[in-house]
Formats: sequence, structure tokens, C-alpha cells
Amino acid sequence: MSNNSILVVGGGFAGITAALEAAEIGYEVYIVETNPYLGGRVAQLNQYFPKLCPPSCGLEIQFQRIKNNPNVKVITMADVTSVSGTAGNYDVKITQRPRFVNEKCTACGECEKATSTKVESEFDFGTGSRGLAYKTHPFMFPMRYVVDAENASESELSAIQAACPYDAVALDDAPKTIDLAVGAIVVATGWKPYDVANLTNLGGGALKNVVTNMQFERLCAPNGPTNGKIQRPSDGAEPKKIAFVQCAGSRDQNHLNYCSYICCMASLKHVRYVRERSDASATIYYIDLRTPGRYDKFKSITEADDKLSLVKGKVAGIVEDANGNPIVTVENALTGIKTDEKFDMVVLATGMQPSIAELQVPAGQADADGFVIDGEGIIAAGCAKQPFDVMKTAQSGTAAAMKAIQTVVGR
Repeated sequence: MSNNSILVVGGGFAGITAALEAAEIGYEVYIVETNPYLGGRVAQLNQYFPKLCPPSCGLEIQFQRIKNNPNVKVITMADVTSVSGTAGNYDVKITQRPRFVNEKCTACGECEKATSTKVESEFDFGTGSRGLAYKTHPFMFPMRYVVDAENASESELSAIQAACPYDAVALDDAPKTIDLAVGAIVVATGWKPYDVANLTNLGGGALKNVVTNMQFERLCAPNGPTNGKIQRPSDGAEPKKIAFVQCAGSRDQNHLNYCSYICCMASLKHVRYVRERSDASATIYYIDLRTPGRYDKFKSITEADDKLSLVKGKVAGIVEDANGNPIVTVENALTGIKTDEKFDMVVLATGMQPSIAELQVPAGQADADGFVIDGEGIIAAGCAKQPFDVMKTAQSGTAAAMKAIQTVVGR
């Protein structure tokens, strides 16, 4: 017997869009998300372009639609472990990791106060820390705490449980296996920043005041580790001179072969963040500044700022001086002159790599770069398919929903 339920793997912007478009037409949809929350990378942004609105703005509407639609079932902290069958009739096994917090949670935060141990925050890309009972960000959905039992001692776990006035901490929570029968699968597993540790010539991960574009995004976010104040990691000083290095790992046969589409716009947006907070100067080193279509206007407004210098040239290396100031070596492509310039802080525009690169594809096949290839009944959406901005991600989510419906309709 065939099945007209749809599975969406990944609850970022593409996955949410695909799920809602199908659910609102009347199909039963399951969203399986590996994080404790929905919203993916968009949730980690300070603002997204071109209007520079906070992500809570676009996501809040989507979360309301999910809450109001009984056709959408959300399974967080879960991964697809196996898929068998064919289009119209898939058998999917899912493993859900324990959250140790049940649905009685009101997100009051008492559990968080019960222990003082801090660990590196994954949500902040290591720029900040979090407690052992935590919520990742203020507009987290589902709005429910997570207990990090792996890093907590027995006494800390007891303290967390005792602190909860609602009996919401369930320390006997265990991994679950869920079996689903679905007719189509949308793979919306999203992207991850390319690993800077591979970019040794740019001081990737080794130089304190060289951060990635997504780390910088968290440093500028009001819900980030510095409450939106830009300060360099080594000493907390406010940088007066910042460099942005484009194509850090993209368009490079040793790293990511392709253009990551969005990094030029991300750095232009970051210049706006800097300029609205301080009188610092900014330099963008680029190969080609790519601001497709309607983004050209964003570029022309940003580059009119006399505190911004645009230098066409590939950065060869970054080292630091005795005070932790990054020194950038660059060859200017227009003059051919090689220079060393000192900055307070450098932001690397690291490329977008599919989240599943080097991992097993949850369903279907992937190309050499890790992007998911559409098959019959298995449809890629968002940055699992190719590098996209938020607008194109939403469009691809809608397109994936339509294809998924075509797969299951009339079966």
C-alpha cells in the first residue's frame, strides 16, 4: 500500500517552508531536525538581507503556522538512520536523542541557575559559553530547555532536577527509535561553514583575532555572547580597523571548488554592522564582488561609505604580531603590488559546505561536493541542493513541496 505522508529531513528555513506548503494543502508532514530547535542557520544570524531584519521576524510567522497546523509533526534532536523502499512507499528509521526535559517545561530558567559549569556554545560557534541546562537562543522553538547530561556530573544533574518547579526534568529519558512510513522525502539538511582549521595560511582557528563570518554574526547579535558589541576575542578591545577576506576556502581547488554565492553579500552586510556600531574602518579583499540581481543596490549603498576600502586581491597569508594584531599579506590584482597590512581583527568569509559533506546522505545520493541530487521521490531543498540566500532557500522549499506532492498524489 502506498503512502501520502511526506518526510522533511532538516528543520531550517527550507525544511520549514517545504513542510508548511505541503501541510497547508492537507498532507501529513514530519520534520526531523538534528538540533534541539527549528530555524537552522537563519536562527543564528544577527540580521538577514536585503532588509536587514532579525531572523525572529521571519521565523516567528513560520512557527505560528506550525503550531496551528496539526498536519505538521516535529521531531527534534533526531537523525535519520535508514531509508528503504521506493517512491510512494518508504520505510524510514529515526533515532531521537534524549532532551531530558519533557513538555511540562515553561522555559522559566530555574534549571539553568542550578549549576555553574559552562561549556562552549555550539550555537555561538565557540565564541561564547552555555550552561549544562540551556536554551540556545531567546526565540527557540520548541521553547523547551535541554539538559546536557553528557557533560554534567551526577550531583549537577540532581541539582538541575531539584531546581525545576514544574517536574519537567526527566533524567530517565533515553534514546528512542521511531519508524515512519512516508511516500516522499525532502532532504533539507542545510549547510555548515567550511572548516577554517583547513585554512592554515589564513591562521584558521589558530589566530585569536581571526574569526569566521558566522562567528562574527554571533558577535554582532544582541542575543550573542557580547550582546551585539563588536569586540575582538583576545582582549575584548573594540576593533578600529577590520579586514574581511573573501573566498576563504571557496573557489579554490584545494578546498571548495565552487563559489558559495552569499559570502560577498555577507561581508557587505558585516561592514554595515561595523559602521552602525562604531567609527572603525573596514577593508574587503576580494577576487570578484558578486552581488546578484537585486543585491546590487545593497552593494552600491554600502560601498558609498568612505570608511570602506574595496581591494581586488587574493590574501596570501595572515600572521599575528606580538600584540595579537593580524597582519594580512595581499597582492593587489590591479597594481600587482604585494603589501602587508596590520588590522585589529580579521573576518574570514568562509564558504558554505553541505552539512552532509563527508557524511552519509540521509536519503538519495550526493555529488562530489556533498550536494544532494534529486531522485524519484527524494527531493533536495535549500542549501542541501546548492548555496542559496534565504529568499532562494524559501523558493526551493516551496518547489520541493510541490515535487513531493506530485510524488504522493494519486498513489
